[in-house]
Amino acid sequence: MKKSIKIIIISLVCFLTLLFSVGANSVSENGKFWKTKSQQSFNDGDIIFQSSQSEQCEAVRIATNSKFSHCGIIFNENGKCYVYEAIQPVKKTLLNDWISHGIDKKYLVMRLKDSTLLDKSSLEKMKSYGKNLFNKDYDIYFQWSDENIYCSEYVWKIYKNGANIELCNLEKLKSFNLDDNRVKAILKERYGQNIPLNENVVAPSQLANSNKLITIFDNY
Repeated sequence: MKKSIKIIIISLVCFLTLLFSVGANSVSENGKFWKTKSQQSFNDGDIIFQSSQSEQCEAVRIATNSKFSHCGIIFNENGKCYVYEAIQPVKKTLLNDWISHGIDKKYLVMRLKDSTLLDKSSLEKMKSYGKNLFNKDYDIYFQWSDENIYCSEYVWKIYKNGANIELCNLEKLKSFNLDDNRVKAILKERYGQNIPLNENVVAPSQLANSNKLITIFDNY
């Protein structure tokens, strides 16, 4: 009898240990468990996506038929994980702070499929280019110049100018879904009647759909 009780107690302790271990490394989401991702496993050059709550973010999601409205590039510096991002102004943000800005702290991380293309020299050039654009104003007009920068343009240009990699093709503004009233309101506010329909643009959705990238983490 005593031996049976001992076996039961040991089994119970093992079960509770496993349960708490799972709870410490996962988050319950609609009955599923999403494994959390250690920041140390994110590499320099990984691209991170999220969505935030604002009229512009909503318009971006609608116009691009995507759940993402913002993105940036991860770089590790002095033992800390940062996201280089184009907001107001362009800057680097601690990864945990960046994640907290997204809706429900949900985010997607993608990595270049052929990681051999990102050698040390390329990564240094990417960081240097990104830093040179720090403190630039956010580009509310989505123009294809370095005078002001928006988020997906920033990511695309860092890869292009730092590693000579074009993550996706550019599109014209007119190719997006501009018929929704919420999108129309933003366009009218920004451009009046002179909407630059032939302006080259790149959206977070285009980057997320790039066949050159693979998903590393997704808790959506």
